[in-house]
Amino acid sequence: MIRVDAALFAAAQAGDPVALEKMLRELQPDIRRYARHQCHRTTAIEDVVQEALIVLYRRLGSVRDPLAIAGWIFRVVTRLCMLPALALIRGAEELTERHEAEHFAQVPKDELRIDVVHALESLPEIYREVILLRDMEQLTIAEAANRLRITREACKSRIHRGRALLREYLQGDESRGGEK
Repeated sequence: MIRVDAALFAAAQAGDPVALEKMLRELQPDIRRYARHQCHRTTAIEDVVQEALIVLYRRLGSVRDPLAIAGWIFRVVTRLCMLPALALIRGAEELTERHEAEHFAQVPKDELRIDVVHALESLPEIYREVILLRDMEQLTIAEAANRLRITREACKSRIHRGRALLREYLQGDESRGGEK
């Protein structure tokens, strides 16, 4: 369990460089121990520890209570340990997108237009309207959300789901060899 001396914490937050250095030095073993449990790659542990200390250094002023610092540091370390996995996922998504782009580049344009129209028609109304606003009219997320009278988060969610449904529909045609 991470414990921070309240007086040391207050002095570090007040800008005392000696207190800040001492607090970071005292927290480092606990951060390293937690990183060992969270990170799947042992080569990332030291990087995660250093990044967590930097985040702590930069954001110390936003922590209100020294008792909350342990949970806050654990969340930071957990997120930092996830970064390599997220990078792999993004890389895989980029490969998939590249494969899809190569496939659709080979489909005749008239045929592709018809497929896209059918895909859009297949969408439930709530997804179709947000896709048309965002991708066809090229409104920003905020503009589309305002037009639909929904939150930005709901707009983003509908865009994501609508695009996934479009992709499924179009890939379904691809998996059938283009037969409809």
